[in-house]
Amino acid sequence: MPSIPPATQALLAEAVAIPVVFLAVVALGRWLKRRQGVPLGIGYQLFAIALALWLPLCFSDQDFPGRPTLLRFLSATVGLLGALFGIALLERYFWEGWFPRKQQVAAPKFLRQIIALLVFLVAALGVLQFVLHKDISTALTASGVVAVVLGFAMQETLANIISGIALEIGKPFKTGDWLIVQNQHAEVIEVNWRSTRLRTNDDVYLDIPNKTIVGTTITNLTHPARQHGMRILVGFDYTVPPNLVKDCMVRAAANASGVLQDPPPRVFLKDFGESAIIYEIKFTMEDEARFNDICDSVRTNVWYEAQRHGIRIPFPIRTVQLERPKAPPAEALGSARQAARRQPILQLLDEAQLDKIFRQARLQRFGRGEKVIEQGSAGDSMFLLLSGEADVIVHAHGADNRVATLQAGDAFGEMSLLTGEPRSATVRARRDCELWEIDKGTLGEILTENEPLVQRLGELLARRRLENEGLLASAAPGSAIDARRQEYTRSFLRKVSAFFEL
Repeated sequence: MPSIPPATQALLAEAVAIPVVFLAVVALGRWLKRRQGVPLGIGYQLFAIALALWLPLCFSDQDFPGRPTLLRFLSATVGLLGALFGIALLERYFWEGWFPRKQQVAAPKFLRQIIALLVFLVAALGVLQFVLHKDISTALTASGVVAVVLGFAMQETLANIISGIALEIGKPFKTGDWLIVQNQHAEVIEVNWRSTRLRTNDDVYLDIPNKTIVGTTITNLTHPARQHGMRILVGFDYTVPPNLVKDCMVRAAANASGVLQDPPPRVFLKDFGESAIIYEIKFTMEDEARFNDICDSVRTNVWYEAQRHGIRIPFPIRTVQLERPKAPPAEALGSARQAARRQPILQLLDEAQLDKIFRQARLQRFGRGEKVIEQGSAGDSMFLLLSGEADVIVHAHGADNRVATLQAGDAFGEMSLLTGEPRSATVRARRDCELWEIDKGTLGEILTENEPLVQRLGELLARRRLENEGLLASAAPGSAIDARRQEYTRSFLRKVSAFFEL
């Protein structure tokens, strides 16, 4: 059998090696892209072709015309495309893998771009020096001269780039942080080569040069923790005791949506202004994206609290304000009378007694989301709901449960008014509400003058207790029910008498 010439053997070996290397490199690329998420594109396919041609040519001693030129071309191609492949691996395993795990933050896009550019630049210089055998010292000298010229022409751009590098090294903020920059609350969206991009609460985008960011004072509201304090100034009338104002403002801030309860809100007397005493509310929040909504909720609750307690937010001192006390609107009194006639407790009163109650009762307003009463708190008044809606919420077994929704004409708080027992549920305004509040002092004067009314109230409360326990609808003997009714009546009479000191 005739032997195969060495030249033919080398040619056959190269013919086999080229597709084997190409398929192996392509298979590796598919695995990296599909299983590891490495961002590979057409550049990797070109790299596979160049590598499949270059490797057999490197290890082959076969000489042919143009071989050195072809080898240099393939070596340069493999070097440059290999650098791109290395950048893709660096992106996946370092910037997207190790860096976030180690630093607990996403790698900055700006820093990734700089490192990628440096890697490619080093690869290009290596190809020039070691593959194409070019003296890069001349090129470096020329590039230095060009850099000086460009530096003068691009001072502003270079200053922004250097400032961007300083921001990445110093890390005064990161993507997602909320800052106060140029008196604006804004979220960091991106730090790039030239500028820092931010977005305000109004979805307005700001593009601030890095040089400006570095040269200004930055307040980071997110670092080291998202929880941070905010302050709101409000002025109140000089005639109102400061402690009363502080108590009202603390309640208003504590009930505002988005305000954290720990640490609790605080109020400080800030200054004595021309027309008002200036108070400062300090509260804590953590969701800066809701800054406008939270401040609105605090200010809205302050207005309602002030109205309920008769505290004036004064007009400017230069305004002449002539006011006369206003009687409750006739329609409010009419609604209150209608509601009173539907309530068993108030049905026991005659017209003169009702008139006395409504002359002294207070018309209260609560804003949407405010608590009218809170479960477990002390109370000595009842409420008639004139307009709006309110939810009755009972906290049990670690959860809040809405058990009823009150409509106009409904009443609540009777047991606290008559016995002083703590509130048994929380009532929260679902919509803006107007209510009549009847307090202990008003009812106490009527009870003092009418002893039979006390007896009827005790009997009514006893009957309601029996209804709640289901005894009236049960098959229990009448004697047992009567005995229980008398026991409950005596118990409630003792509580009412003790509470009103009768």
